[in-house]
Amino acid sequence: PRAADMANKGPAYGMSRDVQSKIEKKYDDELEDRLVEWIVAQCGAAVGRPERGRLGFQVWLKNGIVLSRLVNSLYPDGSKPVKIPDTPPTMVFKQMEQIAQFLKAAEDYGVVKTDVFQTVDLFEGAVAAGQRTLMALGSLAVTKNDGHYHGDPNWFMKKAQEHKREFTESQLKEGKNVIGLQMGSNKGASQAGMSYGRP
Repeated sequence: PRAADMANKGPAYGMSRDVQSKIEKKYDDELEDRLVEWIVAQCGAAVGRPERGRLGFQVWLKNGIVLSRLVNSLYPDGSKPVKIPDTPPTMVFKQMEQIAQFLKAAEDYGVVKTDVFQTVDLFEGAVAAGQRTLMALGSLAVTKNDGHYHGDPNWFMKKAQEHKREFTESQLKEGKNVIGLQMGSNKGASQAGMSYGRP
């Protein structure tokens, strides 16, 4: 890592070291390979490739440009949700703005809030959270099957899809008269022989 990247990071001791090692353990190298392959297939070779490993992946995604291109590629031409600047942002707050736009677009696409990483995660090295978000995005893209997903569909699991059922008015009325088995039954129940609080 360059000295500039490590400017505010001293050596980690005690609890922060434990937390950092847990973060690094959650990072999945095999998943990184799959995600890189998908992003390149989805966006084209122009996005380049990261150096192998967590730090390389983090640096690749950190300015938000690759992420923005990825989410834009899932939309039809003419309705791209994220504006991409001509030159990649170099100032941290501009990079964070770019990532925030990606995160909002990912949520609008259908990624649930619990699968969305925090903007600072990419700056604090919690790249595993970023992997989780990208997996959720890929799974949604495969599930939607709208022609905008590129790459091997087996890279991601399809999400379970809603299956709406329609009931007639009479079926709904009938259902109100049924006592569910979870409710139990009080046939033959009485409080005879119960004693609370007496020795």
